[in-house]
Amino acid sequence: MTPALLAAAALALWPEGSALRRDRLAHLLGRRGGRRRRWTFPQSQLAAAGAAAAALAGGLLSTPLVSALACAGAFLGVRAWLAARAEWGSDGCLRNLADGLGALAADLRAGRSLDAATRAARAACADDDRGTALVQAIRAPDVARPRLQEPVIEEALARIAAAVRLSGRTGCSLAAVAAAVEDDLRARHRHGLELRAATAAPRASASLLAGLPLLGLAMGSGVGADPWGVLTGTVTGQLLLVAGVTLEAVGLAWSRRLVARALR
Repeated sequence: MTPALLAAAALALWPEGSALRRDRLAHLLGRRGGRRRRWTFPQSQLAAAGAAAAALAGGLLSTPLVSALACAGAFLGVRAWLAARAEWGSDGCLRNLADGLGALAADLRAGRSLDAATRAARAACADDDRGTALVQAIRAPDVARPRLQEPVIEEALARIAAAVRLSGRTGCSLAAVAAAVEDDLRARHRHGLELRAATAAPRASASLLAGLPLLGLAMGSGVGADPWGVLTGTVTGQLLLVAGVTLEAVGLAWSRRLVARALR
Protein backbone atom coordinates (compact mmCIF):
# COMPACT_ATOMS: atom_id res chain seq x y z
CA MET A 1 0.00 0.00 0.00
CA THR A 2 1.43 3.36 -0.99
CA PRO A 3 1.81 6.24 1.51
CA ALA A 4 -0.91 8.19 -0.31
CA LEU A 5 -3.37 5.35 0.20
CA LEU A 6 -2.39 5.05 3.86
CA ALA A 7 -2.93 8.77 4.41
CA ALA A 8 -6.26 8.64 2.60
CA ALA A 9 -7.39 5.72 4.74
CA ALA A 10 -6.37 7.55 7.92
CA LEU A 11 -8.37 10.61 6.92
CA ALA A 12 -11.36 8.52 5.91
CA LEU A 13 -11.45 6.59 9.18
CA TRP A 14 -10.83 9.59 11.45
CA PRO A 15 -13.47 9.36 14.25
CA GLU A 16 -15.72 12.39 13.75
CA GLY A 17 -19.10 10.85 13.09
CA SER A 18 -20.45 8.28 10.68
CA ALA A 19 -22.07 10.77 8.29
CA LEU A 20 -18.89 12.75 7.77
CA ARG A 21 -16.88 9.55 7.39
CA ARG A 22 -19.26 8.33 4.67
CA ASP A 23 -18.86 11.63 2.81
CA ARG A 24 -15.07 11.27 2.93
CA LEU A 25 -15.19 7.69 1.68
CA ALA A 26 -17.54 8.72 -1.12
CA HIS A 27 -15.18 11.54 -2.08
CA LEU A 28 -12.17 9.21 -2.10
CA LEU A 29 -14.02 6.66 -4.22
CA GLY A 30 -15.20 9.29 -6.69
CA ARG A 31 -18.89 9.06 -5.76
CA ARG A 32 -21.24 11.91 -5.09
CA GLY A 33 -24.17 11.62 -2.78
CA GLY A 34 -27.47 13.40 -2.95
CA ARG A 35 -26.35 16.09 -0.49
CA ARG A 36 -23.02 17.86 -0.82
CA ARG A 37 -21.26 18.47 2.47
CA ARG A 38 -18.35 20.81 2.95
CA TRP A 39 -16.01 19.78 5.74
CA THR A 40 -12.85 21.21 7.21
CA PHE A 41 -10.19 19.43 9.22
CA PRO A 42 -10.26 20.43 12.93
CA GLN A 43 -7.31 22.59 13.88
CA SER A 44 -6.99 20.81 17.22
CA GLN A 45 -6.19 17.59 15.35
CA LEU A 46 -4.21 19.06 12.48
CA ALA A 47 -0.87 18.99 14.30
CA ALA A 48 -1.36 15.35 15.29
CA ALA A 49 -2.38 14.42 11.75
CA GLY A 50 0.66 16.18 10.28
CA ALA A 51 2.97 14.46 12.77
CA ALA A 52 1.45 11.06 11.97
CA ALA A 53 1.81 11.62 8.22
CA ALA A 54 5.44 12.73 8.62
CA ALA A 55 6.22 9.74 10.84
CA LEU A 56 4.63 7.39 8.31
CA ALA A 57 6.59 8.90 5.43
CA GLY A 58 9.83 8.81 7.42
CA GLY A 59 9.30 5.20 8.40
CA LEU A 60 8.62 4.14 4.82
CA LEU A 61 11.42 6.13 3.22
CA SER A 62 14.15 6.00 5.87
CA THR A 63 15.06 4.80 9.35
CA PRO A 64 12.98 4.86 12.58
CA LEU A 65 15.16 7.72 13.86
CA VAL A 66 14.25 9.84 10.84
CA SER A 67 10.62 8.90 11.38
CA ALA A 68 10.74 10.11 14.99
CA LEU A 69 12.49 13.35 14.04
CA ALA A 70 10.07 13.97 11.19
CA CYS A 71 7.14 13.38 13.54
CA ALA A 72 8.44 15.90 16.10
CA GLY A 73 9.38 18.44 13.42
CA ALA A 74 6.02 18.23 11.68
CA PHE A 75 4.15 18.59 14.98
CA LEU A 76 6.11 21.69 15.99
CA GLY A 77 5.91 23.13 12.47
CA VAL A 78 2.14 22.77 12.24
CA ARG A 79 1.74 24.27 15.72
CA ALA A 80 3.85 27.27 14.72
CA TRP A 81 1.89 27.70 11.49
CA LEU A 82 -1.42 27.57 13.36
CA ALA A 83 -0.15 30.15 15.86
CA ALA A 84 0.92 32.50 13.06
CA ARG A 85 -2.42 32.00 11.33
CA ALA A 86 -4.30 32.77 14.54
CA GLU A 87 -2.21 35.92 14.97
CA TRP A 88 -3.15 37.18 11.52
CA GLY A 89 -6.76 36.20 12.17
CA SER A 90 -6.73 38.33 15.33
CA ASP A 91 -5.79 41.36 13.23
CA GLY A 92 -8.72 40.66 10.94
CA CYS A 93 -11.03 40.42 13.96
CA LEU A 94 -9.91 43.86 15.11
CA ARG A 95 -10.69 45.31 11.70
CA ASN A 96 -14.08 43.60 11.51
CA LEU A 97 -15.13 44.78 14.95
CA ALA A 98 -13.97 48.31 14.11
CA ASP A 99 -16.17 48.22 10.99
CA GLY A 100 -19.14 47.21 13.10
CA LEU A 101 -18.51 49.98 15.61
CA GLY A 102 -18.14 52.49 12.80
CA ALA A 103 -21.51 51.51 11.39
CA LEU A 104 -23.05 51.73 14.87
CA ALA A 105 -21.69 55.23 15.46
CA ALA A 106 -22.71 56.46 11.99
CA ASP A 107 -26.28 55.22 12.34
CA LEU A 108 -26.69 56.66 15.82
CA ARG A 109 -25.41 60.04 14.66
CA ALA A 110 -27.87 59.89 11.75
CA GLY A 111 -30.72 59.60 14.24
CA ARG A 112 -31.62 55.95 13.77
CA SER A 113 -32.84 53.88 16.68
CA LEU A 114 -30.51 51.72 18.73
CA ASP A 115 -32.06 48.51 17.38
CA ALA A 116 -31.61 49.63 13.76
CA ALA A 117 -28.06 50.76 14.46
CA THR A 118 -27.32 47.42 16.12
CA ARG A 119 -28.57 45.52 13.08
CA ALA A 120 -26.42 47.71 10.84
CA ALA A 121 -23.39 47.08 13.06
CA ARG A 122 -24.02 43.34 12.91
CA ALA A 123 -24.23 43.46 9.13
CA ALA A 124 -21.05 45.54 8.84
CA CYS A 125 -19.04 43.14 11.02
CA ALA A 126 -17.83 40.38 8.71
CA ASP A 127 -16.89 38.09 11.62
CA ASP A 128 -19.91 36.16 12.92
CA ASP A 129 -18.51 35.54 16.41
CA ARG A 130 -17.43 39.14 16.98
CA GLY A 131 -20.62 40.48 15.43
CA THR A 132 -22.71 38.33 17.76
CA ALA A 133 -20.63 39.42 20.75
CA LEU A 134 -21.09 43.07 19.74
CA VAL A 135 -24.86 42.63 19.52
CA GLN A 136 -24.91 40.96 22.94
CA ALA A 137 -22.84 43.79 24.44
CA ILE A 138 -25.33 46.35 23.10
CA ARG A 139 -28.62 44.58 23.79
CA ALA A 140 -27.67 42.81 27.02
CA PRO A 141 -24.81 44.79 28.60
CA ASP A 142 -25.37 43.28 32.06
CA VAL A 143 -25.23 39.67 30.88
CA ALA A 144 -21.90 37.87 30.99
CA ARG A 145 -20.54 37.29 27.48
CA PRO A 146 -18.65 34.19 26.30
CA ARG A 147 -14.88 34.50 26.35
CA LEU A 148 -13.23 35.19 22.98
CA GLN A 149 -9.62 34.66 24.18
CA GLU A 150 -8.64 38.07 22.79
CA PRO A 151 -7.96 40.70 25.47
CA VAL A 152 -8.18 43.68 23.11
CA ILE A 153 -11.59 42.68 21.77
CA GLU A 154 -12.81 41.79 25.26
CA GLU A 155 -11.79 45.24 26.48
CA ALA A 156 -13.53 46.94 23.54
CA LEU A 157 -16.77 45.02 24.14
CA ALA A 158 -16.61 45.81 27.85
CA ARG A 159 -16.30 49.52 27.04
CA ILE A 160 -19.29 49.34 24.70
CA ALA A 161 -21.36 47.51 27.32
CA ALA A 162 -20.44 50.10 29.95
CA ALA A 163 -21.34 52.90 27.52
CA VAL A 164 -24.73 51.29 26.84
CA ARG A 165 -25.45 51.07 30.58
CA LEU A 166 -24.38 54.68 31.13
CA SER A 167 -26.44 55.86 28.15
CA GLY A 168 -29.49 54.07 29.48
CA ARG A 169 -29.15 55.71 32.90
CA THR A 170 -28.11 59.24 31.95
CA GLY A 171 -28.98 59.59 28.26
CA CYS A 172 -25.39 60.40 27.20
CA SER A 173 -24.26 59.80 23.63
CA LEU A 174 -23.37 56.21 22.76
CA ALA A 175 -22.11 57.22 19.31
CA ALA A 176 -19.14 59.11 20.75
CA VAL A 177 -17.98 56.10 22.76
CA ALA A 178 -18.44 53.75 19.80
CA ALA A 179 -16.41 56.09 17.60
CA ALA A 180 -13.66 56.33 20.23
CA VAL A 181 -13.46 52.54 20.58
CA GLU A 182 -13.40 52.22 16.80
CA ASP A 183 -10.50 54.66 16.54
CA ASP A 184 -8.62 52.74 19.24
CA LEU A 185 -9.09 49.41 17.46
CA ARG A 186 -7.99 50.83 14.12
CA ALA A 187 -4.92 52.38 15.74
CA ARG A 188 -4.02 49.03 17.32
CA HIS A 189 -4.51 47.31 13.96
CA ARG A 190 -2.24 49.79 12.17
CA HIS A 191 0.37 49.48 14.92
CA GLY A 192 0.36 45.69 14.58
CA LEU A 193 0.82 45.90 10.81
CA GLU A 194 3.71 48.33 11.22
CA LEU A 195 5.44 46.04 13.72
CA ARG A 196 5.04 43.05 11.41
CA ALA A 197 6.46 45.00 8.51
CA ALA A 198 9.42 46.03 10.68
CA THR A 199 10.11 42.43 11.73
CA ALA A 200 9.61 40.91 8.27
CA ALA A 201 13.34 40.99 7.48
CA PRO A 202 14.46 39.15 10.66
CA ARG A 203 11.79 36.50 10.14
CA ALA A 204 12.83 36.01 6.53
CA SER A 205 16.49 35.72 7.60
CA ALA A 206 15.59 33.10 10.21
CA SER A 207 13.67 31.08 7.62
CA LEU A 208 16.56 31.30 5.18
CA LEU A 209 19.09 30.16 7.75
CA ALA A 210 16.80 27.30 8.75
CA GLY A 211 16.85 26.00 5.17
CA LEU A 212 20.63 26.09 4.75
CA PRO A 213 21.20 22.56 6.16
CA LEU A 214 18.87 21.15 3.52
CA LEU A 215 20.83 23.05 0.87
CA GLY A 216 24.03 21.56 2.27
CA LEU A 217 22.61 18.04 1.96
CA ALA A 218 21.58 18.73 -1.63
CA MET A 219 24.99 20.14 -2.53
CA GLY A 220 26.77 17.18 -0.90
CA SER A 221 24.66 14.74 -2.87
CA GLY A 222 25.30 16.74 -6.04
CA VAL A 223 29.10 16.41 -5.78
CA GLY A 224 28.90 12.63 -5.38
CA ALA A 225 28.98 12.32 -1.59
CA ASP A 226 26.33 10.57 0.46
CA PRO A 227 25.63 12.86 3.45
CA TRP A 228 22.19 11.42 4.07
CA GLY A 229 23.56 7.89 4.19
CA VAL A 230 26.23 8.97 6.67
CA LEU A 231 23.69 10.75 8.88
CA THR A 232 21.26 7.82 8.95
CA GLY A 233 23.56 4.81 8.55
CA THR A 234 26.30 5.44 11.14
CA VAL A 235 26.18 5.96 14.88
CA THR A 236 28.17 9.19 14.67
CA GLY A 237 25.96 10.47 11.88
CA GLN A 238 22.81 9.70 13.82
CA LEU A 239 24.14 11.57 16.85
CA LEU A 240 25.00 14.52 14.65
CA LEU A 241 21.55 14.37 13.02
CA VAL A 242 19.80 14.48 16.39
CA ALA A 243 22.05 17.32 17.59
CA GLY A 244 21.55 19.28 14.38
CA VAL A 245 17.77 18.95 14.39
CA THR A 246 17.66 19.92 18.07
CA LEU A 247 19.80 23.01 17.51
CA GLU A 248 17.69 23.91 14.48
CA ALA A 249 14.48 23.71 16.54
CA VAL A 250 16.01 25.73 19.40
CA GLY A 251 17.23 28.40 17.00
CA LEU A 252 13.85 28.74 15.33
CA ALA A 253 12.05 28.88 18.69
CA TRP A 254 14.49 31.50 19.97
CA SER A 255 14.16 33.70 16.89
CA ARG A 256 10.37 33.37 17.01
CA ARG A 257 10.39 34.35 20.69
CA LEU A 258 12.51 37.43 19.93
CA VAL A 259 10.13 38.50 17.15
CA ALA A 260 7.09 37.90 19.37
CA ARG A 261 8.66 40.03 22.10
CA ALA A 262 9.25 42.83 19.60
CA LEU A 263 5.62 42.65 18.48
CA ARG A 264 4.26 43.22 21.98
